[in-house]
Amino acid sequence: MQEEHTQFMAEAIRLATENVSLRNGGPFGAVVVKNGEVVGRGYNQVTANNDPTAHAEVMAIRDACQTLQIFQLDGCVVYTSCEPCPMCLGAIYWARPDKLYYGCTKDDAAAIAFDDAFIYEELNVHLHERKIPMLPLSREAALKAFELWENNTTKITY
Repeated sequence: MQEEHTQFMAEAIRLATENVSLRNGGPFGAVVVKNGEVVGRGYNQVTANNDPTAHAEVMAIRDACQTLQIFQLDGCVVYTSCEPCPMCLGAIYWARPDKLYYGCTKDDAAAIAFDDAFIYEELNVHLHERKIPMLPLSREAALKAFELWENNTTKITY
């Protein structure tokens, strides 16, 4: 079993390494595996796509969900070449895979200028004290969509 995990991690690392050569974005790769088969692949495409959300894990999750035609990754395992950033960690929790394996640590990433410490710190700061001001606006109007959702008997919950 350990050999299988190492093989899937090697694929995530291969994607990360290849991505450096292709100059699509940072040195990050990820795969999603279900029942011993890779069902999703992703590599960082931030600069290639001009998309700050195009991280390897997010791209692999999107690919796996399209392949499997589902919106949650129950029964899946994510292998990523680096410990996920806060955004990717959130996406992984929303996707609900069974497990995640990572290669490099967030400290390794910080050492090459991919430092997400400020985001982790911002999560603990009061909304009114964050570096990007976050101000409430039109809550009553926005609640109408929530009410429609709550009363919708045909919704697909997640």
